[in-house]
Amino acid sequence: MTVWLVGHGVVGRRVDRLLAHHEVRVHDPRREPTPLGEPGDVAVLTHPGRHLQLAEMFARRQISVITVGDDLDDVHGLLELGPRFSDAGRSLVIGAALSPGLSGLLARHLAERLHGVDEIHVAVHGTAGPACARAHHRSLSGRAPGLVDGRWVEFRGGAGRELCWFPEPVGPLDCYRAEIASPVLLHQAFDGVGRISVRRSATRRDRLTAPLPMLRPPHAEGGIGALRVEVRGSTADGGRETLVLGIAELVGTAAAAVAAAFVDECAQGGLPAGIVRAADAGLDTTALLCRVEGYGVRIQAFTGQPYG
Repeated sequence: MTVWLVGHGVVGRRVDRLLAHHEVRVHDPRREPTPLGEPGDVAVLTHPGRHLQLAEMFARRQISVITVGDDLDDVHGLLELGPRFSDAGRSLVIGAALSPGLSGLLARHLAERLHGVDEIHVAVHGTAGPACARAHHRSLSGRAPGLVDGRWVEFRGGAGRELCWFPEPVGPLDCYRAEIASPVLLHQAFDGVGRISVRRSATRRDRLTAPLPMLRPPHAEGGIGALRVEVRGSTADGGRETLVLGIAELVGTAAAAVAAAFVDECAQGGLPAGIVRAADAGLDTTALLCRVEGYGVRIQAFTGQPYG
């Protein structure tokens, strides 16, 4: 299988290593706006900024696309490309990173263990490379969509503090609403769910400086990041249950594992034509999560029991 890898930052380099069993062609959009005209089967977009323009170009070339990003406006634009990919018999995976991406896979996995689902709450900690850190910074001053009792509410980024417990060694952190596309994609995959929220960790300084340019250059890579996915719903006997899964891992490593898992699933013919969201019910969620774990990401469950 021939894979176009657009972008070679922290996530892109790790995707490149994980996909050594495929033929990978790396493209740097900073040097050349669009890849050359060679054929390919799937393109993985890991470059900073918007992915819409390149996704349109690959759609014209009848190449499936997997995006790694969480920009809200970009995701709305990508969703409009569904008919183009459907007509071409190709797939467009929107959000194949930590969140959106792994958050959707974990939410679907937990939902399958419940009789009904009415709430999904996601929390994210950490960043991959410098571009991810800048997006994190901007998101805390943007518009933060959330679903409350079936109604969309646009919150202010940096508001809605909540203490979220991540898997060790990260532990508890204050998290806030932020401009992330995950609620939109989760709502489309879970149409009947009434409450959806996504928060990201932040310090007081992060919130105060969010409207300003970054005061210092971001690190080449952040430290250990984390993801927490909480699903609330009903059991078959009418009771209420809350299920929680999460990870503690370098964000770039986790994002690359999710993107690589979707490439492998595409190679096996496991992705439908048109728009694909990680939380879609029609996907083989178990197989995708097994692929993610096979690439070294350990998924942990909150059991409520003390360790040891």
